[in-house]
Amino acid sequence: MRFPKKDQKDIIQYNNNITVGNIPLKAYEYIVNGKSAIEWIMERYQVTTHKESGIINDPNDWAKEVGNPRYILDLLLSIINVSVQTVDIVNGLPKLKFD
Repeated sequence: MRFPKKDQKDIIQYNNNITVGNIPLKAYEYIVNGKSAIEWIMERYQVTTHKESGIINDPNDWAKEVGNPRYILDLLLSIINVSVQTVDIVNGLPKLKFD
């Protein structure tokens, strides 16, 4: 998963065959551990190789094992949806006044 360009976050290239588009930029306002929830998922679900051992960590393997090859894509789509809804809810809350 990656953005087509560093500053173009309305599109995520999931893989060579799947592109997720029309992502509202406000979705990136929902922050988890210092970064947007969307970027956090993109980072956590990358295929990585441990330098010393050469062991490959591929989250797609787990998705295949449980019989749901769409798991990561569905998770990404859900996180986009939850992020937009959460930002809308938070923005709709009344402002607090501290005296």
